[in-house]
Amino acid sequence: MSVKTYLKRGLTFILKGTPIKHVTANVTTLAPNSLLLGRTALITGGTSGIGYEIAKSFVNAGASVIITGRSIERVNKAVKQLYSEISDGGGIYGVEMNMRNTEELKKRFDEVIKIAGNPIDILVNNAGVLGCNFYDGVESDYDAILDTNLKGTFFLSQLVAHYMKDNHIKGNILNVASSSSLRPAASAYTLSKWGIRGLTLGLAKTLAPYDIVVNGIAPGPTATPMLMPNGVVEDISFKTNPTGRYALPEEIANMAVILVSNMGRMVVGDIVYMTGGAGLITFDDINYQF
Repeated sequence: MSVKTYLKRGLTFILKGTPIKHVTANVTTLAPNSLLLGRTALITGGTSGIGYEIAKSFVNAGASVIITGRSIERVNKAVKQLYSEISDGGGIYGVEMNMRNTEELKKRFDEVIKIAGNPIDILVNNAGVLGCNFYDGVESDYDAILDTNLKGTFFLSQLVAHYMKDNHIKGNILNVASSSSLRPAASAYTLSKWGIRGLTLGLAKTLAPYDIVVNGIAPGPTATPMLMPNGVVEDISFKTNPTGRYALPEEIANMAVILVSNMGRMVVGDIVYMTGGAGLITFDDINYQF
């Protein structure tokens, strides 16, 4: 724990008379299993955070995975790290893919198909970026967020859905939504997640007749480098969340495995909210001041 964290706790004790408790989480991670044996998954934004943990859990469940990221250097580093952390499972591959560049998605997906060798039967739309509040957001940031989080997801899902339908693949599409999809929308990020929520319903309705199951998973504030100060996860306490802490990526990954496995084939068009109550029973963890 850093000196800064200790000083923060000490100052809180002096001013309020109560210490900040060190919050921990007793998380059970799925043991290596065969729930996804023989499956092949494409996971966007898989170089860190939730996407990385989903990739690791999928491999430990027997699947082969292809992770994507905007930087091939980060992709290669993540692939190497995944290999060092898994116990057993399928192959791990990486492809550079910029979700904003929709004109390149077809080319990149064709590359994914060649690398994978086996049919792609799982798509996890995880890639996303934060930001652009209503108070001071600018158009360039708005476009970057909507293009990455929503537009790219729409067109990649379109490609994968046609591929699955044309090849008679009984597959899954899992969209990573957010507790923000339940909140009053005062940022481009929140708007994009409202869009993901609606898109999940629309894709589920459209693709169910072709044995393509579409669902969503909605994390609340999660202890990933994207949300942590300086990108370092030190303390998972989150006092305005009803649970008092951030979610952990491993928790989200556990549920992702279940949803895309044959255990979840009758869960269709649903979004599993793993928010600790954020967005469901409280909005107090978000500042809506203008």
